[in-house]
Amino acid sequence: MKKLTLIGIVLLAVVSCSPSEDVIIAEGSLEATEVIVSAEVTGRIVAFDVQEGTLVDENQIIGKIDDQQLVLQRGQLVAMQKRIESQKPHIDIQLAPLEEQLAAARADQTRITTLSVSQAASQKQKEDADARVKTLELQLAAQKCTLEQTVEGLNNEIESLSYQIAQLDDRIDRCILQSPIDGILLTSYVDSGELAAAGHPLFKVADLNNIFLRAYITASQLSSIQLNDTVNVKVDHGESDSRYYKGTVSWISEEAEFTPKTVQTRDERASLVYAVKVSLENDGYLKLGMYGAIIEVE
Repeated sequence: MKKLTLIGIVLLAVVSCSPSEDVIIAEGSLEATEVIVSAEVTGRIVAFDVQEGTLVDENQIIGKIDDQQLVLQRGQLVAMQKRIESQKPHIDIQLAPLEEQLAAARADQTRITTLSVSQAASQKQKEDADARVKTLELQLAAQKCTLEQTVEGLNNEIESLSYQIAQLDDRIDRCILQSPIDGILLTSYVDSGELAAAGHPLFKVADLNNIFLRAYITASQLSSIQLNDTVNVKVDHGESDSRYYKGTVSWISEEAEFTPKTVQTRDERASLVYAVKVSLENDGYLKLGMYGAIIEVE
């Protein structure tokens, strides 16, 4: 009897000294910001050499769509611009003869006006001189207006071509395939040599530097978790390996949803929960899809 009592005391001591289990407040899986990059122009992919799982930098070039036809179209428009530019009249040169005639006519007008004062020139000679000056002034103004309108029209054509060239430049730039963020290339949907259509997905990139836990809480827990709260998160790295992280509650859903998991009973399916996101700093161990749980709110 004493022996059994002693064994019971020893067992009670072992249980009381064993580590307690973490109390799970909410659980879910690790996710990251994922961006799917689609083709913005149609053409054959002439280069796409980055493999899935490769780390990429923001704006890093990872492929290219054939832009040869666009480059040729641009060259044609530039040639048209130069041709139109060469057709623009030189206003000063074309007006020079009329300006010389007008200057001579004005000199005659001044001379005849002076002679008419002393009766050395008739009134008709003076009127003819005045009329010639007026005619040449009108001709000069009309010629100048015509030339300026011609130049303006040609300038408008050149400006229109400039916009077309800018559009082609933009389309040529869109042939360059770049990563929109720092991250890892998760999935490639195409290979070099394939034909890409505008709007067709090409690859998917995830930002693993800023990873988050998407977990779910019940309505009764809403009062205990607020935006910007610091929480402790447990992440499973295997059957017996777990790591602990501090995170920040960055988002709480405004709408309830059904429990997002495979449900075995109707009662579980009927329960409503709220999604929350907890931002975590990736130390290199966190991977997408890992199981995580909020175990404490500070």
